[in-house]
Amino acid sequence: MFEGVLGNSMLWKAVNRSIAEYSFIHLREYGNGPRKQVDDTPYGGGDGMLLMVEPLVKAIAVAKANDPTATVFLPTPRGKVYKQSDAKRLAASDNGIIIICPRYEGYDERITQWIDESFCIGNYVLTGGELPAMILIDSVVRLLPGVLGGENSTEIESFQQDDETIEFPQYTRPEVFQDKAVPAVLLSGNHAQIEAWRKQNGRH
Repeated sequence: MFEGVLGNSMLWKAVNRSIAEYSFIHLREYGNGPRKQVDDTPYGGGDGMLLMVEPLVKAIAVAKANDPTATVFLPTPRGKVYKQSDAKRLAASDNGIIIICPRYEGYDERITQWIDESFCIGNYVLTGGELPAMILIDSVVRLLPGVLGGENSTEIESFQQDDETIEFPQYTRPEVFQDKAVPAVLLSGNHAQIEAWRKQNGRH
């Protein structure tokens, strides 16, 4: 799943440009017993399986050994909603990022003692933590200098000024399509009027 996203986008170009580096740890390598068990039924009963704390702690220790200052993240409904301001903060940090990807019914709550930050991407349920992890990776890496090219590439994007402001509408050729015309001000060549229109039409 990760290879498909990271291998065919600006995220992979970031690797080729030595701006970012990705590595993966397969939890089952640190599972218990000959079957490399990583999940078990919850105490107190209930449906589903929980990721066990011991394999998770072992995997985190290995990741931390390679990057001792890295911040450990856990996607969970209990976390704070992830926003663009978080992406900007992480992109500006020199610390690496370790992301746990829960599966099954969830995880042993004791793992939270090894987590630095928990985050949530919305009020809905997914089958695993891979998609939230990729969202965090994409949102951070694209902000790193040199990934998108121009230094000002992200400055006017939605949520860059704050977590509420949305970028103004944009148009390209043709000028008219099925009776839908580009706003005349954008064709005027008057930069002051265009800037005023953009500020007025950016949503807050």
